[in-house]
Amino acid sequence: MPALPRPAFGPGSRYTARAALTRPRPARPADVATLARRLTDRDLWLVRMLHEHRVLTTHQITRLAFTSLRSAQRRLRTLHQHAVLDSFRPLTASGSAPEHYTLGPAGAALLAAHAGLDVAALGWRPTATGRIAYSPSLGHDLGVNELLTHLAARAHTRPEAQLALWLSERSAARRWGDIIRPDAYAHYRDDGHLLPFFLEYDTGSQPLPRVEAKLAAYAAFTLATSTSPALLIHTRTASRDQALRHRLTGAARELGLRVATSSADFTTTNPWGPWWAPLEPGARRTTLTHLAAHWPGLAPAAGLEPTDADTALTLPVPPLPPTPTPGATS
Repeated sequence: MPALPRPAFGPGSRYTARAALTRPRPARPADVATLARRLTDRDLWLVRMLHEHRVLTTHQITRLAFTSLRSAQRRLRTLHQHAVLDSFRPLTASGSAPEHYTLGPAGAALLAAHAGLDVAALGWRPTATGRIAYSPSLGHDLGVNELLTHLAARAHTRPEAQLALWLSERSAARRWGDIIRPDAYAHYRDDGHLLPFFLEYDTGSQPLPRVEAKLAAYAAFTLATSTSPALLIHTRTASRDQALRHRLTGAARELGLRVATSSADFTTTNPWGPWWAPLEPGARRTTLTHLAAHWPGLAPAAGLEPTDADTALTLPVPPLPPTPTPGATS
C-alpha cells in the first residue's frame, strides 16, 4: 500500500467528552491533489462511507474492509495524521471505547473535489466531529451501524450472503422523508432469497404508542408506492422486544405489514441468525433468509433508481470496499 505524503496541513483533531473543539485548517487544492494520487480505492471508499454513515468505530471498519485489527489501525492512523479522517474516543464508565472515526477536512475536500462542489455543499463543517461526538443520538447511530456492518461482513465468510444495498437514515429521508423516516434501508441476499427491509433501531426512548404510529406511515408508503419491503424492528432488550410485540402485532396484521422484531440480547454478533420473530400469532424466531422465504411477496422500495437530481454524493455507497488490486497490502 503506498505511503501518504507528509502533510502540509495540521492533522485532524481528536475529541473526548472533556476536549475543547478545534478547527483544523482546510486542505489546500495542492494538498488534495497530492492525496488523491496516493489514496487507495479502499481509502476513497471509506471516505464515502463516513460521509454516508457519519461515524464508524475501528472495529466496524476492520470488519468491513481489513483482514486484521492491526492492519486497520495502522492505515487509519495514517489517514488520520493527514486529516483524511478525524476521530474521537468517548469517555466510558469503565474500560476504554474504541476509536470513532469521522470524515476529516482533507477527506471532505477530496469528496467535494470529486463532485465538483464546495466543501460547504457537503454539509461538512470544521466542527462536524465535535457535533457527532456530543450528539445524544451517537449511541443510536452506532447501534444501527453495528448491526449492518455485521450483516455486510457476512459475505467475507459466506459469499452467497450479501448486504447488496445499505442506505443511511439521511439517504432514506432524502428519498422518502415525506412519508417515512427509517433508520436505514437495506437489501440482504442469501440462498437466492432477497430481503428488502427498512430498519427501525429502537433504543426504548420512545413510548410504545409513538412506535405504533410509525406502522401507519409504513402502510401508507406501501400503498402509495405499490411496493412491500419488510420492516425490521431491533430493540435493546428482550423485555422491550416483548412489549413491542404485544403492542404492535394486531396493528401489523390489520395494516398488512410484514414486520419482524429482535433485540440486542440475541443479535450481538450474528444478526443473520435465528433471532427474528415475525409479528404473527405463535411465530417462532427465524433467520433473515427464512424471513424472505416466509414472505414471498416482498419487493424493493420504490425510488431507488438514480434521477437527474442525484449526484455522485447521493448515490448509494457499496457496503464493502472494492476488491484490492494484486500486490496491494492489507
